[in-house]
Formats: sequence, structure tokens, C-alpha cells
Amino acid sequence: MIIYVVKRGDNVSNIAARYGISEERIIYVNQLNYPYRLVVGQSLLLTFEDIFDGNKIPANGFAYPFISAWVLRQTLPFLEELSVFSYGFTTMGELVLPQLPTEWMIREAYYYGVRPILTLTPFGPDGNFNNYLIHAVLSDENARNALITNVRNTVEDSGYQGVNIDFEFILSEDRDLFTAFVRDMTFTIRELGYEVTVDLAPKTSDNQPGVLYEGKDYAALGQAADRALIMTYEWGYTYGPAMAVAPINKVREVLDYAVTVIPNRKISIGVPNYGYDWRLPYVRGESKAVTIGNIEALQIAINNNSEIRFDEVAKTPYFTYVSDGTTHEVWFEDARSILAKYKLIREYDLYGLGCWQIMQLFRMMWILAQAELEEVTVE
Repeated sequence: MIIYVVKRGDNVSNIAARYGISEERIIYVNQLNYPYRLVVGQSLLLTFEDIFDGNKIPANGFAYPFISAWVLRQTLPFLEELSVFSYGFTTMGELVLPQLPTEWMIREAYYYGVRPILTLTPFGPDGNFNNYLIHAVLSDENARNALITNVRNTVEDSGYQGVNIDFEFILSEDRDLFTAFVRDMTFTIRELGYEVTVDLAPKTSDNQPGVLYEGKDYAALGQAADRALIMTYEWGYTYGPAMAVAPINKVREVLDYAVTVIPNRKISIGVPNYGYDWRLPYVRGESKAVTIGNIEALQIAINNNSEIRFDEVAKTPYFTYVSDGTTHEVWFEDARSILAKYKLIREYDLYGLGCWQIMQLFRMMWILAQAELEEVTVE
């Protein structure tokens, strides 16, 4: 494979002729929209043959039940696991089902040989992570045991083949209780022959302060669960200043710490399938970025004839444009940034990747996961 960075004067036809690839393949792999315009700095993934012998990197993808059936079917062949997002719970440990049916997702996963995973989240009535709900259940033995039993029964009855525990904003005083909960859940789900993955905020030290970090004991959770997904994204986020969502230098800092306390083959890194569009200037407490898909970001750049630049420290593409007199700054993912993340998986000898989320198709991301990474060149 070749990652080709578009130069001035390039078009699909002359790139195809130069590399001996069909225009149709370039259009398909890179999801180009008619009339197939390109923009300077855009990265194109050029593949010379169909390679579909399974991912070299095991991949898990998160999806809501309202995902397009077409997008799901396009993505499932590249996944090892499909995490259905999500199941909640009450203070009594009763499961709260997703608002839309999930049976069809489970059937599709089985059809493509993918393991469907039940994702458990502590969402409150407002739809946000609720640390009171976490505390209420973890500190009540009856509620905690009821929740574990209800998850086990749902896994058996619905055909799930594993559990993903996605608890965030855990209170520091609930740190050990959360570890014990993960340990008990893992023991219970293992009896069914399945695994439990725990999601971890991206820490760089054991005692890192902050509501995202203090309630999670990396070392203990690494022992308690079968696998750990480190959510290595959201440095650039909705209410923050414009920057890369998953800058590679920051991801590396997290992994440098993580592999000292968790077996590396238990670790997957989170890979974002989205970007953000910020209006400038950034005003703390007032600014709010718009979440966009990676293909959508490219279309914005093309429509505004904005040259795409690449931050060599963050290993992430970005561009600016002006709309109605307001300057915007966009950070997103492309083939180069995805390749950099995949290379970290190989460098640290990790288990694989977890994609948040697969609601929009980003085909080059999945094709790259099949590649021999050392053979991918950037031109």
C-alpha cells in the first residue's frame, strides 16, 4: 500500500495512471464523492490488489443501535468484536435496555463471524455518565450482585459473547469498589466462556489527579479484567481549544505508563473515527466544537479549497477555512494519522484497537488494519 499526499495539479486520473491503479479503486477505497475533486495535502490510500485475509490488528468497534445497516455491514468484515452501545442500570442493579432494538445487530455480527459485546454504562436520566449511580450500586452488595447476575443472564439470553465495562467519572473513594466489581464481573462472565474488557481513561501516572482518573487503578484493573481498552482520544474535545483529538505524542505518553502496570497483550488503544470543527477564536466556557466525520472533514476542505496541513508532532491532519466571516479550524483523522496509531500498536506489542465509533464508514481505516505496516509507504 502507498499513502499518497495530493500535490497541486493532481487529479484522480493522473494519479491512477502514474501508479497503474484503476480510478474506480481509488474512488472506492477513499470514498471520494463525485466529481471526485481533491485538495492539496489530502492523503489517498492506494492499494494494488484486494487483500482480505483478516485484519493484522484485532479490532473492536462501538455502535449505537441506530447505525445504518449498510454502514454496519460494510464495517463488520473488518471487526473481531462489535460493542453494542449501550446498556444502563438502576440503583437496584436492574438493567436498562437500549432505547432501540439490538437483536438485528447481534444477528449481523454472527453472520460475519464477529463477537457481539454487551457494553455496560452508568448513564443517568440526563444521558450522561453519573458517578452517584456508580457509587450507589458499587457500595450496595445486593445491588452490585444483582447487576452482575442481570448482565450474565442478558449475555446468555441475547447471544452476546462478552462484556465491555465503560464507567467514567468514578469517585476516588469508589476506586477499590470498582476494581472489585470488575473482578467479580470477569469471574462470572468467564464461566460462560467469554471475556470482559474494562475501558480506561488515558492516564500517565498512578496518582494522576482529576475526576476521569482517580477512580481507576490501572494495575489492579489490568489484573481484574481479561483486557483493557485505553481511551486514547479526546485531547481535542467539544469544549476545549482546537487541537488533535488523539495526538500521537500524547498517546505515547499514556502507553509508556500503561505497559509498566498492565500486560501489554491485554491492552487495546482507542482510535477515534471522527474530528472536530472549531470556530475561532476559542473562548473558554463559550466555544463549542462541532463533531464531524473524517470523510465529511475532507469534503469541507474541498468545498473551501483549503490546503490540508499535517502536524508532525501530533501526526494528525488539520486545516482552516472561513465561512460567513468566521475562521474555522478542523482536526480529523486520515491514512497517515491512522497508520501512526497502528504502528504504536505494533511497537508496544499491544492486543489491538477499539474504534469509537463506527457510525460513519471510514473505509481506509479498516483496509490499513489488514496491511503489513512496515510495507506501507508515504509519498
